[in-house]
Amino acid sequence: MDIAIIRHLPTAWNDKGYLQGRRDIPISLPISDQTWLQIKENNMHLENLKPFDYVFSSELKRTQQTANLYGYPNVTSEPLLNELDFGSFEGKLKTELEKKYDDKWLSSPLQMNLGESLLQFQNRVLAFIQKYAQAKKILIFGHGSWTRALLSISEIGNIQNMNRIEIENNQLALVKISIKIT
Repeated sequence: MDIAIIRHLPTAWNDKGYLQGRRDIPISLPISDQTWLQIKENNMHLENLKPFDYVFSSELKRTQQTANLYGYPNVTSEPLLNELDFGSFEGKLKTELEKKYDDKWLSSPLQMNLGESLLQFQNRVLAFIQKYAQAKKILIFGHGSWTRALLSISEIGNIQNMNRIEIENNQLALVKISIKIT
């Protein structure tokens, strides 16, 4: 399965370094010229990947707004794609989470429990892969943690490396899922 995933456009909270998680924060408007240029470049890549069997977003408005600005106004909302629930860290600086959990955040996230355990989060990502395993090509408008988790799963079969991966807002990641999931 080939998955093209675009992290949502920046929000005011992204600009301030706040963790959003399940908070339904809209994208920042107006869109900058640089962001429009990146949308155009990403759309050229997407054009070469079409047709997609499915086009999804999470249930959160920032992914749906991003899909709309990319020219996909009728995406399917999929709850399995919702962002990691950061619990009490939502609305706080990411650096606070990193300070509290230090090396655990980077080296052993599966042992962490935020608003949901990261084991539950991993199972949600794996459930998405299994649910749509028959698809050849999928386009997702998604979130940073979810994208990083998917990339880690594609590399090593689990999310242990997800927090060592950087994904910027509006970044397109291409993932091939052809591994045995552990």
